[in-house]
Amino acid sequence: MGIKIEKVVLREIRLPLVHFFETSFGRTYERRILLVEVVQDGISGWGEVTCGENPFYNEEWTDAAWLLLKHYIVPPVLKRPLPSADCVAELSAHIRGHRMARGGLEAAVWDLEARLKNVPLWKHIGGGARKEIPCGVSIGIQDSIPQLLKKIETEVNAGYQRIKIKIKPGWDVNVIREVRKEFPSIKMMADANSAYTLADADHLRRLDEFYLMMIEQPLAHDDIIDHAQLQPKLETPICLDECIRSAHHAEQAIALGACKIINIKLGRVGGFLEARRVHDVCKAAGIPVWCGGMLESGIGRAHNVALSTLPNFVLPGDVSASKRYWSRDIIEPEVEVSPSGAITVRDEAGLGYAVNSAYIKEITVREETID
Repeated sequence: MGIKIEKVVLREIRLPLVHFFETSFGRTYERRILLVEVVQDGISGWGEVTCGENPFYNEEWTDAAWLLLKHYIVPPVLKRPLPSADCVAELSAHIRGHRMARGGLEAAVWDLEARLKNVPLWKHIGGGARKEIPCGVSIGIQDSIPQLLKKIETEVNAGYQRIKIKIKPGWDVNVIREVRKEFPSIKMMADANSAYTLADADHLRRLDEFYLMMIEQPLAHDDIIDHAQLQPKLETPICLDECIRSAHHAEQAIALGACKIINIKLGRVGGFLEARRVHDVCKAAGIPVWCGGMLESGIGRAHNVALSTLPNFVLPGDVSASKRYWSRDIIEPEVEVSPSGAITVRDEAGLGYAVNSAYIKEITVREETID
């Protein structure tokens, strides 16, 4: 069964977070999210562009992604026969960077194809290694250590299997020390989002005493070599995030010994095709992976659930419950986490969740159909 997309609908929605989320880049109160709907024979597939509102995590941001989709990414896929969703990525491969914009369309086509075949998305991408996804949470920088401790207590009581704490210079060693004192046995990791340099190696080594699962992306977003110099200086495993945009980057990082763990974000690598390639490279090398998050709505969250069923996603990811971020999500039912800290994988066709079109219409601030 081939694909022939009749039209693509771009929408920007606004979703206020139930609590601000702060990283070393800054503080976010509201998400501007681009949704991509692809339509064939009255059936819709849905994708989400996971970039931020500003070009701080990478070069992408909401307004640029809209223009890239409208003028460069969508037109090549319209009204032409596509043998499968596997073919979509190559139609925008000539565009340098902007993988989140490209991945938003690609993910939508995977969802469409799964719906046309009447199979769950996780099965369509070759997943199914597990029917429950182990979940962790990412906790942003807070206004005080007591506030952070209270939030961690809430998430631990909710059953989450791993706690990730955002760090930056001035909010790192002393903060982690207080958390470890209060929670001596939880699985914990620190995420720096490129806030340090190699000159900070001695300072980062102080984190070794807290037996963290990993420290995520401590150095520059595009520097694998410095991470390769840092990893031997630390007992704590380094996990790479921003550095890994392709399977080739993963191969390079592993060959250089730059990390012991890799975070795979669907948007960062440009969609399911490249995510599976990164996964396979890591699996062959014995490097465990986990699924990172970008404050996605339910559509992006459902994609992450499907991705996390691939066999080498052996560590708890950032795929958590809808209610942690949104007072109301755009899918039904909302993503829920069990008291044991897991999400049950659904068997319905495509995403496995119904898209709440009426609510999306309410919160849409711009919309454009390309046909």
